[in-house]
This record gives sequence, structure tokens and C-alpha cells, in this order.
Amino acid sequence: MFWILMMMGGTPMTQIEDSYRKFAEVQMVVEMDHLKPWERQVMVKLQRVGEIFDRIYLSQVCDENPQIRETIASSESVDRDIRLRMFDLHFGPWDSLNGDKPFFGEKIRPPGAGVYPQDMTKEEFEAWIAAHPEQSSDFRSLYTVIRRKGDQLVAIPYSEAYKEDIAQAAALLEEAAAISENASLKKFLSLRAQSLRTDDYFESEMAWMDLDSTIEVALGPYEVYTDQLMGLKSFFEIFLTVRIPQESAKLNRYKSFLPAMERNLPIPDAHKNFKRGAESPLAVVDQVSGGGDNRPGVQTIAFNLPNDEKVREMKGSKKVMLRNVMRAKYERILVPMTEFILVEEQRKWVNFQDFFNEVLFHELSHGLGPGSIVVDGRETTVGAQLQETYSKMEEGKADVMGVYNLLFLHSQGEMPEMSTDSLLATYFAGLFRSMRFGVHEAHGGGAAFQFNYLKEKGAFSTQNGLFMVNRDAMLKGIEALVRDVCMIQALGDYQAAKSFLERYATLPAEVAATTAKMTKIPVDIRPVYPKL
Repeated sequence: MFWILMMMGGTPMTQIEDSYRKFAEVQMVVEMDHLKPWERQVMVKLQRVGEIFDRIYLSQVCDENPQIRETIASSESVDRDIRLRMFDLHFGPWDSLNGDKPFFGEKIRPPGAGVYPQDMTKEEFEAWIAAHPEQSSDFRSLYTVIRRKGDQLVAIPYSEAYKEDIAQAAALLEEAAAISENASLKKFLSLRAQSLRTDDYFESEMAWMDLDSTIEVALGPYEVYTDQLMGLKSFFEIFLTVRIPQESAKLNRYKSFLPAMERNLPIPDAHKNFKRGAESPLAVVDQVSGGGDNRPGVQTIAFNLPNDEKVREMKGSKKVMLRNVMRAKYERILVPMTEFILVEEQRKWVNFQDFFNEVLFHELSHGLGPGSIVVDGRETTVGAQLQETYSKMEEGKADVMGVYNLLFLHSQGEMPEMSTDSLLATYFAGLFRSMRFGVHEAHGGGAAFQFNYLKEKGAFSTQNGLFMVNRDAMLKGIEALVRDVCMIQALGDYQAAKSFLERYATLPAEVAATTAKMTKIPVDIRPVYPKL
């Protein structure tokens, strides 16, 4: 056995099995009886696009990934199957819940994933642009990979780097568009096919904002979390979902509150963003399947897209709530966790409606606060300025600002059914759920900085190993944290963001001790979606 482990490398088999069991398999429920025959045909083609995006994303994570998987699959080791399942779960040989440590081999996960040369440093990237300013836009593009060509660096468009897969995906989108009897879906799929071929996503993003269809699908290169080197490059994914019209309609009224929530932010008016579009459609959906960046490791419960600031300023952004994923996580994870987190009198306050509202307002808050900013007389964006610190700062901001905005609407009499005590208890317990993802991850790091910052403000205390929310201090701490994070973003202050995360985005000893008691509670889910 020792010889096999030496040959295979990485984590021992029993530890891999324990890590795999941290993700509970859940059979997902999706109501699809109302779908029309053409809608099912379109969704089958979109599922095939998801399979193609899986291949692209696998290479985006690390260009050696296909070969690494083949090495595992062709092995005759007794632990081949569990290592292969782990590889497919995490889209690579690194355990995303264990600081990206390798469970196969000894290769360190490259911070630039597979979209930069594996030996590239941030300093080299910046030095090249400084020496070749005419290449800056191509190098900083969301849609290029950086490669070495002799002693030169080149930026290769995604449409060229993944040419064969892109061609197949674009063709499937056009086939789906031809089948669609919904005009807005037909337009979006057609334009998205063009975007994949040209790396110009603006028109198709605008069309996606206007999408009004039972099928709610988001697909393309979106999030930059996997780029831990520069936080610049987007990664391919697809969310294939079915709208729940009645639930979506209930949320429409929240769109009208966005300007008031922006005005209420605890920062100077000069840094508030009143230019963003206010359409901001809201949708409650059940997820049918996913692909690419949507699939590995920790599962998304909601998303707020597009990330293009030009589209956001014209039309806002769309917030999509994945109800079946959210319900599964609440019931299988958050509820049993509260026994180890909160004192008994506050434990009973945790509820699904507050959990749902927090996720909703987290997504709404992504569209509030600084976005497009001016630094040293130059127009830029918060993401471009904060670079690799942006994801953690933005996810933590959206968390705490979401609660801040819920409290604001409650104070205005807009959510009379909500209880402040219940909201704060549910919010606080949710920080532990996110911190279990690891502070290296954007959501986990964002949750950790909230916990540590609020601890300094006396927002909670401990009793016999359990936590008790101190209401008044928590309310003050939330407002102060929203102010501090928003000002770092408003000023585009990279060094301040880096110092803030170094100070606060760490795993506290008391959290580690608490989560150590939760070994029988899954950290996340492995959803099994129904076949079409």
C-alpha cells in the first residue's frame, strides 16, 4: 500500500474518502411537467453546451488537467476510483476545501490557473505591460489567455485558444435558437453564438438582460474567482434553469428600492453609484443542470450577472435565485450546524425565509456601491484596481451590505414580517457555513473578514462554547464594516484591500474549534439533477 501511495502521490486514501464525504449527494427536485416539447429540445442542446464548457473549464483550471485525469483513470491502484471521483468533483487534483492541497501527485495549483504560464508571477505580468503599454488592453482582457512564445508573451483570444470547442458550442446554440419559439430566447442564443466566436459579449449580455422565457439560461465566460494571480480572466460556465413565475413575481417590488438603498449607504454621496441601470430583473428558478465553473466543489445558490460594468450602468444586473439548491443547503447543512454555533435561545430564530432574503439581498448588493470609479484622473473599475483581492472583498461586501439593506427596508416598514433578531442570528450562523469552504476561497475569505471585524466590535460573545449575538453591537458593526469596505472600493485602494484581508480574512481559532465538532455535517452538496 505504501508503494502505491508513493507512486500515486498526494493524500492517503482514507483522507480522500473523508474529503469526498464532505459533499452530500442530493437528488434534486425540478418541476418540469409544464415544459413544452420545443423547450425540452432546447434544454437538451444546452446541456450539451454544458458538457463542452466542462472541457474548456478543465483546461482553464490547469492546461495539464486532461493528462492528469488520464493518468489517474489508467492507473491500477486500489484508490483509483476515489481519486477519480475527487478529480471530477473539484475539476483537478486539488482539494478546494483543504486549501487547494493536492490529493494526487505533488503539483501545486498554479495561482494563474491555466490562463497564464504556470511559472508567471504578478510582477512579470505587470512588468511586461509596463514595457509594452500598447498590449495592455489585450493582456487585461477578460477573454484572453497569456502564453509564452520564445522570450515573448502573447495574449490569445479565447475564441482561438479553445477554437474547436467554441465552434461546437456556438453551433449548438444556433441549433437551439432555431428550435426556440420564444423570441427573446432565440435572440439571446443567436447573439451568444456570435459572442463565443468573436469574444465580444456586449450585445448578447444586453439581450440576456431582456430574456423573458421559461428557460432561464446563463452561459459564457463570467467569473474571475479561479484567476488567483490577477483576478482578471473569466471562466466558462452555464446555469441551465427553469423559472418559477409566481415566486419571481413576488420579488419584483424590491427593484424599486435599489435607488433608496444606494442613497442609504454609509459613505459620502460622491462615492455612491447612481448611474447603474435600475432594471435589475429578479428570477427564482430551479436548476436543471450546470457546466464549467458552475459545477466543481462548492455549489452556487444564486448569481448576479453580467459583470460587465457597461451593461450594469445601462440595464443593471439580473439576480437569479436557485431555489432547489438553496433549500438543499439550508436543510442538509445550515440547520444542523446551528446546534454547534448558537445558544439555544437564539438557535430557534434561524429560518429559511431570512436565509433566502440574505442570499437575495447579497445578490442585489453586488449591484450597489462603487463600480466604475476614477483613480488619478483615470476611469477604471473596482475590480481592475483591487486585482486578486477583489473577489474576497466583493463577496464579503455583498454579504454584509445585504443584511444592512434588509435592516434598512425593515426600518422603513417595507418588510414588517421580518424580525431583526432572527435576521441577525441567521446571518451570523451563515458565516460559519461559508467559512467551512476555506479562507482561501472568495466566499469563505469574505465570511472570515466579517467574523473577525465584527468580533472586534463586540458584535457577539461566547457562552459554554456557543455564540450569542449582541444585537446593538452587531448593528453598529455591520454599518461600520459596510462603510470601511465600500471606501476601500471607492478609492480603488489595492494596498488597503490587501492589508485589510491580511488582518481580517483569517480563520479564527474559535471557528476552527467549532467547525471541528461538525464532522458529520456535510460542508456542501453534490447535486444529482433529473434527466431531460
